[in-house]
Parts: sequence; C-alpha cells; structure tokens
Amino acid sequence: QVQLAESGGGSVMAGGSLRLSCEASGFTYDRYCLAWFRQPPGKERERVALIDSDGGLSYADSVKGRFTISQDDAKTTLTSTTLYLQMNSLKPEDTATYTCAAEAAYGGSCIWVYAFWGRGTQVTVSS
Repeated sequence: QVQLAESGGGSVMAGGSLRLSCEASGFTYDRYCLAWFRQPPGKERERVALIDSDGGLSYADSVKGRFTISQDDAKTTLTSTTLYLQMNSLKPEDTATYTCAAEAAYGGSCIWVYAFWGRGTQVTVSS
C-alpha cells in the first residue's frame, strides 16, 4: 500500500516562502500521478499542483507562477519518491491544510477516486 507523509508546513508572513515535502513509498505500479491538494478552512479541497503519469506539470490558476511541484530524482526508485511543493509569494488566501496524494494511472490518467493520501500539513499565511 502506498504511504505518504508530508512535512514542512508552518506559519509565515504574506510574501514569504515555504517548501513542503512528501515522502511517498509502497508504489506497486509503474505509472502514478502525484499531486498536492489543499483545503482551506470551511472550503472544499482543491488540487493545486500535479505531476501526471507522463511527467507533465499543471497548476491551479490561483498558484501559477508562485508554486512549483517537483520530484527529487536522486531519491526516486521503483517504489518510492520524494515530492516537493515550493511556495513563493504566499498570500493569506493560501492558508490551508496541504496534502499530497498519489494514484496509479492504470488508464494513463488519474481520476483521484482511488488515490492514496497523506495526513496533511498546515500552512498559515498572515497579512
């Protein structure tokens, strides 16, 4: 079973930066989508950044140009990887619980129904 564990959350002033990390292990398939989601207080969860099964990157409009998703190639094996989310120019509206997720791309794409999820890490941005 895939296991994911986030770290790196915290409190920061608006305009600051944080880097979140996600240690992912237990992969049993050769193609996965990897993503960061966030859920602000009282709001629905949204996907903010994605690495698809072909390695393509995509971002929510609200974070484009400020957030960067990446993998640590040096720490990537057939069964594990480390995922990052570099967050710059943070805004108070970025305050949320951030969660990393992985889903096997059996059909080449991911629908985030059968995904594995981390427990999340809190990010708080003060104005």
